[in-house]
Amino acid sequence: MKRILSLPLLLLVMVMGIISARASELVKNNDSLTCRDVVEQIKQHVTCPWNDGETVDTFKAGNPDEKVTGIVTTMFATMDVLREAVKKNCNFIIAHEPLFYNHLDETDFQKDDPVYLEKLKYINEHHLVVWRFHDHWHRTNPDGIYVGMVRKLGWAKYRKGDSYIVFEFPETTLNDFAAQLKQKFPQGVIRVVGNPEMRFTGVGLAVGAPGPARQRQLLDRDDVQVVISGEAQEWETPEYALDATQQGRNKAFIMMGHVISEQSGMEYCAEWLSDFIMGLPIKFVPNKQPYWTPQ
Repeated sequence: MKRILSLPLLLLVMVMGIISARASELVKNNDSLTCRDVVEQIKQHVTCPWNDGETVDTFKAGNPDEKVTGIVTTMFATMDVLREAVKKNCNFIIAHEPLFYNHLDETDFQKDDPVYLEKLKYINEHHLVVWRFHDHWHRTNPDGIYVGMVRKLGWAKYRKGDSYIVFEFPETTLNDFAAQLKQKFPQGVIRVVGNPEMRFTGVGLAVGAPGPARQRQLLDRDDVQVVISGEAQEWETPEYALDATQQGRNKAFIMMGHVISEQSGMEYCAEWLSDFIMGLPIKFVPNKQPYWTPQ
């Protein structure tokens, strides 16, 4: 006896068939997706206008028209990350920070440098492509780096209003708070300026290297007593925080290191890309902590 499907069930089967066919089509299409194609999709999915004229978000090495075998997101495309990408058969590296040791990735002044040349040789020999995703990842709403970091820190419930920058915590001491950060990021080198016994509730987050103006702007707020940042020149914000401490003011500054302060944002980037780039492996490769201290 031939079974007749009910109308709702028939519609469900048809919809699932369409979805399956669309997914197969996406996978098939992505067999020939180039690195340039991926960037064009990224441009369509950020929430900010794309500024091609003034941005560091450009291809830094390799042929943009290479077919993508897989994508790696990372903070810095170091030699270790490049080698790991090759192991994972991922030839497109999306990095948040520069490839060649300066903000604009200028290479003329180091064209004969052996470190630069060996890195470029490795990229070319393995048909890797490196593209930087910095400005527009910060400009999209909400800022992709801050979203990833707040998730990693577990601070969503402490956000002040809809901010990803200012947080209000139950009162604690600077020493206990710094210890919790160290527990969350055991591989990091966390440096603190301030009275360990200082009690506070307000925290400002300024990831990466935002500069002293941004750090001071946060630290000068009445509702912020502690600013956490990636890095700073020691004679700028750290010295200001030291003078404030020595004057008896309730202010402190914590440096987490540039990589640690932003890296979870590039882990989130891999997840974000997976929402609209189908049929390709997308992996996050973390950077190792570059600093060590003698025992």
